[in-house]
Amino acid sequence: MRITRLAATFGALTMALAVAACGGGDESGSSGGGASGIVGKASSDKKLVIGVKADQPGLGLQTGSTYTGFDIEIGKILAKGLGVEESGIEWKTTVSANREPYIQQGQVDLVVATYTINDERKKVVNFGGPYYVAGQDLLVPVDSTITGPEALAGKKVCSVSGSTPAKRIQTDYSDAQLQQFDSYSKCVTALAGGQVDAVTTDDIILAGYAAQEQYAGKFKVVGKPFSEEPYGIGLKKDDSEGCKKINEILTAAAADGSYKAAWDNTLGKSGTPAPELDTAKLTNCS
Repeated sequence: MRITRLAATFGALTMALAVAACGGGDESGSSGGGASGIVGKASSDKKLVIGVKADQPGLGLQTGSTYTGFDIEIGKILAKGLGVEESGIEWKTTVSANREPYIQQGQVDLVVATYTINDERKKVVNFGGPYYVAGQDLLVPVDSTITGPEALAGKKVCSVSGSTPAKRIQTDYSDAQLQQFDSYSKCVTALAGGQVDAVTTDDIILAGYAAQEQYAGKFKVVGKPFSEEPYGIGLKKDDSEGCKKINEILTAAAADGSYKAAWDNTLGKSGTPAPELDTAKLTNCS
């Protein structure tokens, strides 16, 4: 699937997104009703637990009990396609390290959390999608002379410990001085304070941070992606029926305009046009 990447800063993106979803429900986990897979559970319980990020502006951001962002809107589309009303969704905050365990343990039914599909993860979970293809990029001060990863020699670059972007810097750009924190928000704070020269992760994530009000006019996304990161919908490894249903829902969303609306109501507020979803490249749900 080829989806247009972000090549510029989301200068106009606001934190106040048009559509919000309130977290709620109990913490009892996602299993219930004896249903097998997400299709059966959604049909019998009319409820879903969806794992999302809580600290990524424009994608998955929690303010109080409210979650907003593109991933949240994708979660709503999936729930509706499975016959679950918004009131039946429980949003559960996930971080990169616990996405696979949450799926395997049944703490969530789905994960929609800037979740890159790769071979290692496919060994333990299944993926629907991808619904977006990001690329690793760099966030730098607006007056920075860094023009791409080849200019990182001797520079302090921040990423999250154990992340794919951090590993790529270590292996492919070892002349850079990698600084690792446990969240990208801490990396961005360090960038604002002059402690590091750049932050690296997926371009769409960086653009969301750059668009935050407190950083307006301070940062820019370099716009030279040096990887491809296809974002998928994570679910249990053996739930091929659920995976196929997810892809059916995404295909319908691309056709009926709801995918575009999800973008327009969140990341599209920057003026960046909605990407095209190439449904021919969706996973085979093996």
